[in-house]
Amino acid sequence: MAEPLRLVIFDVDGTLVDSQNHIQAAMAHAFGALGLPAPGLSQTLAIVGLSLPQAIARLAPDLSEEVQARIVRHYKDSFSDRRAATPAPLYPGAAEALAGLRRRDDLLLGVATGKSMRGLRHMLATHGLEGMFQTLQVADNHPSKPHPAMVLSALAETGVGAGQAVMVGDTTYDMDMARAAGVPAIGVGWGYHPVDALRASGAARVISDYAELMPALDDVWRVA
Repeated sequence: MAEPLRLVIFDVDGTLVDSQNHIQAAMAHAFGALGLPAPGLSQTLAIVGLSLPQAIARLAPDLSEEVQARIVRHYKDSFSDRRAATPAPLYPGAAEALAGLRRRDDLLLGVATGKSMRGLRHMLATHGLEGMFQTLQVADNHPSKPHPAMVLSALAETGVGAGQAVMVGDTTYDMDMARAAGVPAIGVGWGYHPVDALRASGAARVISDYAELMPALDDVWRVA
């Protein structure tokens, strides 16, 4: 009997690409442009994964919506400039792991990210990943993580059931989003949220490098 079609959905920042330096520098610029103290690194990394307006609202809840929107605009401009000058690198083993998964006839790949479609397509083009993913879910079209809309849309687009999908991400927002959609999640230990927090948010497995991904996927689907 043929293997069921399965779907692996990836987060981007902190999971596939290490954009920490770009994010922190752009955040410092955005707040500084308005004469405001910039959040620290730990505060900034804690909100990675949220859509940008929600991230800024969480970092600066006492500021008006108008000021928050100005911070968002400054952040977008700064991040775009830095991305164009020096693209954020893929994590070690990411490209090889994606290529290996893509070669399997029983697997489809997807993305669920707080990035815009423009930012995501730039990342894919930069790293030669165009055509790698069968479904692309971005902040332009969905509520912010941890709302399950991105995962649910990825399932609908590919026709894969929740029990045959896995979300791979580095934040508790990814874990919570997957759980809300009825999809198991694998956390990555090299990203922006602590491993203990990923486990507490329901990660079925937490891996320490990309060589562990395929065995972890097989284990999760075996249990499911």
